[in-house]
Amino acid sequence: MVKRVVVGTFQDGFTYAGNLAYLSLVTLFPFFIVAAAIAQLFGRSSEGIHTLEAFLRTVPPDVATLLRKPVSDVLMARTGNLLWFGAIVGLWTVAGFIETIRGILRQAYGVRSNTPFWQYRLGAIGMIIASVIITMAAFSFQVILTGVEQFLYNIFPWASEAQRIVSLSKIAPAVALFGALYILFYSLTPSRYRKSKCPKWPGALFTAAWWLLVTALLPKILGTLGNYDLTYGSLAGVMIALIFFFLVGLGLVVGAELNAALAETPETSLEEPGKNGE
Repeated sequence: MVKRVVVGTFQDGFTYAGNLAYLSLVTLFPFFIVAAAIAQLFGRSSEGIHTLEAFLRTVPPDVATLLRKPVSDVLMARTGNLLWFGAIVGLWTVAGFIETIRGILRQAYGVRSNTPFWQYRLGAIGMIIASVIITMAAFSFQVILTGVEQFLYNIFPWASEAQRIVSLSKIAPAVALFGALYILFYSLTPSRYRKSKCPKWPGALFTAAWWLLVTALLPKILGTLGNYDLTYGSLAGVMIALIFFFLVGLGLVVGAELNAALAETPETSLEEPGKNGE
């Protein structure tokens, strides 16, 4: 299995990781514009900024600093019809990013599909809208847990055990990250494997753990390199973001190959994927 994952990753993994790094920067702005539009539709305009902040907590500080102001400025500047026009364009743009991940999973499982292009795009757009709504719900749940924690602290200071349990809400971003990745892997896995008993969670778990590991270690590694800004100048922040998204993309490729390797059994060999693997 390890050989299968390593060979599959080295075959096209670095190319896919590079594509994901570029597309991540390109689609970040459209995604949060879509989030702001959906939040406004539900009468919760501030949730767009909260969604941004929730995402920035899962990236290294340098990347968060680079992205926070420009994305916030874009969200503040887009209102009314301009916001909805940006949301429509954003949905189409981010859908392309989703299709790239679908392509990675197809490559890992060794299948091809004859399903019409428009059908995939509509499915990707539906996933984007659902992910925004889930993110908003997760943020609201975290706010509720924080309020409960403060209530227990102020009213029942002796209830330290209950406070400790509620304080587990601090790991909510990590849990939400795993949940989002699991939904992504499950939804984009080719149907012949999605509908089988092949596990989907190992790839999502590896990708989430790798993501958090990169977030924790990248600043320390860059700190040992000295003045890397002398090499890239004013583009140093952008390069850090690209390196981060490249590493996360590589982890996603490994996760896809891991799931495909676990699905490869004598009964479900990938040597004969069929004409329509989807």
